[in-house]
Amino acid sequence: MPLPATPDPLVDALGTRHQPAGAACRIVSLVPSITELLFDLGMADRLVGRTGFCVHPRPAIDAVPKVGGTKDVNLGRLRALAPTHVIVNVDENDAPLVAALREFVPCIVVTHPQRPEDNLPLYRLMGALFHATAAAETLCNALERELVACRASPWRPERVLYLVWREPWMTVAGDTYIAGMLALVGWDVPYPPGGFAGAARYPTVELAAEIPRVERVLLSSEPYPFGAADRAEVQARFASVPVELIDAEMTSWYGSRAIAGLRYLRERRRQSLAHPAGPP
Repeated sequence: MPLPATPDPLVDALGTRHQPAGAACRIVSLVPSITELLFDLGMADRLVGRTGFCVHPRPAIDAVPKVGGTKDVNLGRLRALAPTHVIVNVDENDAPLVAALREFVPCIVVTHPQRPEDNLPLYRLMGALFHATAAAETLCNALERELVACRASPWRPERVLYLVWREPWMTVAGDTYIAGMLALVGWDVPYPPGGFAGAARYPTVELAAEIPRVERVLLSSEPYPFGAADRAEVQARFASVPVELIDAEMTSWYGSRAIAGLRYLRERRRQSLAHPAGPP
């Protein structure tokens, strides 16, 4: 019986097969977590542009020119950098922006990790593109160890409300990357894939209606920067349910950050089991 075909590491999220980059490639990353990944793969000298939200690793990232945000990119500034490759993401960068980039950028690489496991082909794609396969495999091995460690623990399932925004209050549906990360430590979001009745993957919720549905509330540090005052307000509404602040970079950033993210989530879950009231 023939072995299953090995996925081509040079194929991106749209199914486009790319050629390995030349030695003089010039990369612009419009995805903060992938900017960090490129540094970890040893691509710092080829990275010529980034968004203002690309903040890791410091202080090295400060030397890379900014081209705007993930959606409000300054196309003139980006064009002046003469990139050979621009890295984009389906969720973070709008289709009209990507279409505009295609008019003058030779290679647009599209990414779309939807589960923690999708970081493995992401590492290999970046490694194959930019001649860093050994470094990519090192990251793959590290991530696989963390996935095994998460799955080896007999987590008691716990329903959590993970809030990403306020006014309106917004949460995550079961088919998001964040939900996949939380599920690895037994934290389950009570919303089906696609949100409510096929609605947004980040549905709006009424807090009063959620009180009997969840056992813990997690307040994300981004995109809305929930803080201590928000925690106190939400805790007042969920009198008998622990409300905690959580580092969103560890739950929502893919790339190399996912390795540390899984370790972080395991420790947070152990803390929550040891101290059911949650950290202050």
